[in-house]
Amino acid sequence: MLDGMSMDQLRTFIAAADEGSFSAAGRKLRRAQSVVSHTLANLEMQVGFALFDRSGRYPQLTEAGRALLEEARAAASCMDAFKARARTLAEGLEPELAVAVDVMFPIATLTEAVQDFHRRFPSTPLRLYVEALGAVVQPLLDGQCRIAVIGSLPEVPKNCASEYLLGVPAVTVVAPGHPLARVKGMVKRAAAAKEVQLVLTDRSTLTSGRDYGVYSPQVWRLADLGAKHAFLRAGLGWGHMPLHMVEDDLARGALVRIQLEAHPLHGGGFSMHAIFLKDQPPGPAGRWFVDRLKSESV
Repeated sequence: MLDGMSMDQLRTFIAAADEGSFSAAGRKLRRAQSVVSHTLANLEMQVGFALFDRSGRYPQLTEAGRALLEEARAAASCMDAFKARARTLAEGLEPELAVAVDVMFPIATLTEAVQDFHRRFPSTPLRLYVEALGAVVQPLLDGQCRIAVIGSLPEVPKNCASEYLLGVPAVTVVAPGHPLARVKGMVKRAAAAKEVQLVLTDRSTLTSGRDYGVYSPQVWRLADLGAKHAFLRAGLGWGHMPLHMVEDDLARGALVRIQLEAHPLHGGGFSMHAIFLKDQPPGPAGRWFVDRLKSESV
């Protein structure tokens, strides 16, 4: 009986569990409720026990149903990955590769990878978007690019797969004449909150209403990392910067590193990941590019 189980049955089971009712699952799957009920009844007959308790107003997963749900999700995910990989192989080499890259990613590393990509795939144009926060992910979700390299946005969308690339150290800096530069030892968060903090703004709406790494109510939002860098050197505020961008400034004394009191939710760097839609993994050129970026962490 179990050999006759189908992927359609598992997807129906998952939809019913997620939506909370057979009618809602039917709407999600664009099927009649009767078809959903019949499909689940057949699945229960094949496994030999009830997956849902139907005694209440809405069906509830039985203990056995809960035990099988994650297995069903894993099976569906594996099938999705199989189909996506097969589709990618059938497509062959991409006619163009579009990648959205977090502005915090080391530019020297990115430049070397792009140079190697051009030598390896001379007939495949490379289109790059350089953004921050949700604006890195938005082109991926909108279908404008195949890969996004994220770091300043710590969240990966549920429909995306993620691969770790490398870590980027970050430092908190101010100009030498800034009030926080005169603080001896650790700068308390309360003291930092009294000064203007320079932060990057999100050109997308994905992080609307949320802030990452913001301590001060006095915030100047800038759309460009280069502008933030210039404003920091001009003493217009304090802010977090990737270390590779300010190393020369720190060595010359144009900027001063301050030790900010640790925040329980904010770390001292950016973890860079390549993400892509689970049903649209990178093709040969994209796969090579991700692996090339990943090699920098080895």
